[in-house]
Amino acid sequence: MLGLTIGAVCALWYLLRFAGAPASWRKTVIKTLSVGVLALGVALAGGPPLLVAALALGALGDLLLSRPGQSAFLGGLISFALSHLAYIGLLSGSAGWLVPPMAVFAALGLFAAVMAWFLWGATGPMRWPVMAYIVIISAMGASAFGLGDWRGPWLWAALLFMTSDSILSAEMFLLRADHPARRLTPLAVWASYWAAQALFAWPALA
Repeated sequence: MLGLTIGAVCALWYLLRFAGAPASWRKTVIKTLSVGVLALGVALAGGPPLLVAALALGALGDLLLSRPGQSAFLGGLISFALSHLAYIGLLSGSAGWLVPPMAVFAALGLFAAVMAWFLWGATGPMRWPVMAYIVIISAMGASAFGLGDWRGPWLWAALLFMTSDSILSAEMFLLRADHPARRLTPLAVWASYWAAQALFAWPALA
């Protein structure tokens, strides 16, 4: 529980002090630690290697996305794509996992199509990496539904992750700079994102 507690303190500090703030190394450190300590805690607790890898790649993605520039954004996008692939391996390899019903694939296919439709013309040179990311995170969501457990933390973690990334995409590519929603989107993105990572880590740390 120590890793979860330290991660929660860092996450709350980031939410209250740094969410929406300009880039700085202090912001980068607190953001990276918020998930990095979860990865370390799961590793020390003997958790699944794929879970450790997914959390560690998420922390790397946080580090990169907290820095300015297109190269840092692309690196963060790749890190999170690899993190979701690790989550797919973790979820689909879990005991009792079954291929989700077609209704799940249809719903997540619709989610991916809507995201792609809105972002296609707005992402410029990042279009194809973003499109690939949409496919990967949708597949991660489908893998979570294969667990068939609405009360389990991993399904809700996947849904929160998809919510966070949807809000972040709108903030980065669709909302104008002076849109009033920008006062709330950084808080919503961070709260849903860190809650998702914490729920993924919870079974190994509780």
